[in-house]
Amino acid sequence: MDIQSILEALDASGLSKAIRDSLFLFPMLEAVHVMGLALVFGTILAVDLRLLGLAWSDRPVSKVAGEGLKWTWAAFALAVLTGALMFTTNAEVYFHNTPFRLKMLMMALAGLNMVVFHFVTQRSMDRWDQGVAPPAGAKIAAVLSLALWVGVIGAGRWIGFTVTRAADVAPPPADVNFDDFLGGADPAAAPPSVDVNTAAPAEAPGG
Repeated sequence: MDIQSILEALDASGLSKAIRDSLFLFPMLEAVHVMGLALVFGTILAVDLRLLGLAWSDRPVSKVAGEGLKWTWAAFALAVLTGALMFTTNAEVYFHNTPFRLKMLMMALAGLNMVVFHFVTQRSMDRWDQGVAPPAGAKIAAVLSLALWVGVIGAGRWIGFTVTRAADVAPPPADVNFDDFLGGADPAAAPPSVDVNTAAPAEAPGG
């Protein structure tokens, strides 16, 4: 099954139709999605500011990260779930939307940045955990993290201004006279009137 078939199947699914037809489901999903992303960004922001030495410098990095990142993962899971449900409502359009693709790319890069920090930079944390100014690698990871997550949020808002779903409007019947909707027919186009007093009598059948 190719990607186009998958997108069409998602767009036509019963779940997708239920969300689209509801007055409340999509707005509720969008609100929860935004709150999830806000919590993701807020908890990551706290860790990044600590890595940059701009906040909570009297606390170990491991303590700040340990307290915040457990909420990060829970909020991220919530944001992914609600985002996936919204995606199904207009899958073909979202998939080809440039801001949506930028958002997915920046999320992937943010995840890669976190993996590199965890497996490379964090391995020496015992030497700078208590320090006010962590090493350059940690600061670079923090700057990249902040920039990418700000980009994710910005691209998410951009999606809302570039994605529409045109309503299916049936074309008007071919014999509709639009003059009827604009105040009546054009007098110039009306058939000439016949004066009954001067009109010749109709010839009788067989005459």
